[in-house]
Amino acid sequence: MSYLTGTRPADPGTGLRTGLGVPGLAHPLVAAAEWAGLTRPGTPLHWVVLNVADGPGAHPDPDCLAAAGRLRNAGVRVLGHLDAAHGTRGTGELVQQARRYLDWYRADGFLLHRCPAGRTALPAVRRTTGALRAVRDDAHIVLGHDTHPHPGYAALGDQLVTFRGPWTDYRWSQAPEWTADHPPERFCHFVHGVPRPHLDEALRIARWQGAATIWFTDRTDRTHRHGSTGPWEAMPGYWDTIVSQVGTGVSE
Repeated sequence: MSYLTGTRPADPGTGLRTGLGVPGLAHPLVAAAEWAGLTRPGTPLHWVVLNVADGPGAHPDPDCLAAAGRLRNAGVRVLGHLDAAHGTRGTGELVQQARRYLDWYRADGFLLHRCPAGRTALPAVRRTTGALRAVRDDAHIVLGHDTHPHPGYAALGDQLVTFRGPWTDYRWSQAPEWTADHPPERFCHFVHGVPRPHLDEALRIARWQGAATIWFTDRTDRTHRHGSTGPWEAMPGYWDTIVSQVGTGVSE
């Protein structure tokens, strides 16, 4: 597989700007200030993932309902978190959870987390995405491969998450040549452990690789006596800085 090693030329006619995709803050009851901060005017958000309890939960959650409502009133897409479990979860179960997100939180689409990336899983993922679009035909579907998948997946999702991991890996990453056949709006990168001094470099890498939706954070995986805290559950320590840099960024 060939990889891009230089910069991808920008298309000045698209007017597309890099924006933020929030992969999953902690529950709004725990992170109320963080959720409220997402609705601040001028925040360059493409979408926010709502993960109630490893999915939509067993019943409507009033705090999640309120948080989702504020975002949707601000014109921000809210995506329901669906765990494909690397292809081991059936389409029927995923569709059932998707219906709950729609009925309870009026979700605008879905992030299919831990989505398979290999060629052999293409038919199964095609069935799943087709079923999700049958539930809501205008659903925004993000396939969370977390790596560069087989090129055939580009026909199945509105966006593909082609990197999810630490800065130590991201700074040396490359994109396969097939990604250049698609606009930057099709790709997402989630990177944790990005030091503040390297934030500019991380943004340049995203532009070079053609990813318009990003989430960069200085947070890392932490384990303490109450369990593990993921890097996506809290805002980056440099939240104001990244909002300013992305919000005033050069068009892709």
